[in-house]
Amino acid sequence: MSMLPGPSEFTATPEGFRSGFVSFVGRPNTGKSTLTNALVGEKIAIMADQPETTRHPIRGIVNTQEAQLVLVDTPGIHRPRTLLGERLNDVVKDTFQDVDLIGLTVPADEKIGPGDRFILEQIRETKPGTPIVGIVTKLDKATKDQVGERLLELHELLGPDSEVVPVSATERVQLDVLIDVLTSLLPPGPRFYPVGHTTDEDTETRIAELIREEALRGLRDELPHSVAVQIDEMYPDPERDNRTMIYAVMYLERPGQKRIIEGPGGRRLSGIVHRARQQIIDLVGHNVFLDLRIKVLKNWQQDPKHLGRLGF
Repeated sequence: MSMLPGPSEFTATPEGFRSGFVSFVGRPNTGKSTLTNALVGEKIAIMADQPETTRHPIRGIVNTQEAQLVLVDTPGIHRPRTLLGERLNDVVKDTFQDVDLIGLTVPADEKIGPGDRFILEQIRETKPGTPIVGIVTKLDKATKDQVGERLLELHELLGPDSEVVPVSATERVQLDVLIDVLTSLLPPGPRFYPVGHTTDEDTETRIAELIREEALRGLRDELPHSVAVQIDEMYPDPERDNRTMIYAVMYLERPGQKRIIEGPGGRRLSGIVHRARQQIIDLVGHNVFLDLRIKVLKNWQQDPKHLGRLGF
């Protein structure tokens, strides 16, 4: 299915305007979601302490005077260990089919290795001929010598004529340079989305992702892909003006994981609800009531029926 909106959604643009779809690809935890959020200017992709947190492409829109960049944040490509992992890799490959430009992300504080080469092979096999920009992320976590090493390694990996840009998303270093480089490689085209539009993710999906982010916060590698969140119901409070009622379910694979999420005396779960509610209020712009229940679906990552039910 094409990513493009219908022709009626196009907006008049000046002569020489460029537009296109850009996908940030890399090993898990290379800063793709952080970079997407920084370029868009608001939080549309979740960020957590462990790798492999993004589950599906998230389109963020960057508008400039000269261009519109539609950023597609994908799961990190990895050698799959579960049926869910295989489906996430399929999502990435499907995404490649529609993009005009790919940004290969490599963290400044980690040497380029087999995982990065595997990803580049997948890109070139799936979408040969697509321009690839090298992006060295996390400048704020590396020394100048490390940054220099990554730049040389990326040039060697991508080819001597390739564009390679070092950035820090958290400190907003060189983001304008990256936008200029990406823009220069996009084809001429119209605006696909109105100015001011920042994402085409629906509100319920964004709320579910915010809850999942808070559940994963601080857990490191304990529950990387075992957490899924769905919104059961969401409606205006009939008794109080300007408040939305949200009933959500968090799915886990094992009872032991439920104990981790709940924490002693249920305190960790209460913290998840409190922090997620604050983020949801910021997103929707008014008060919310959040009810979060936990259900155990044994080995749902390996069960096609459960994966389908959870949207994979």
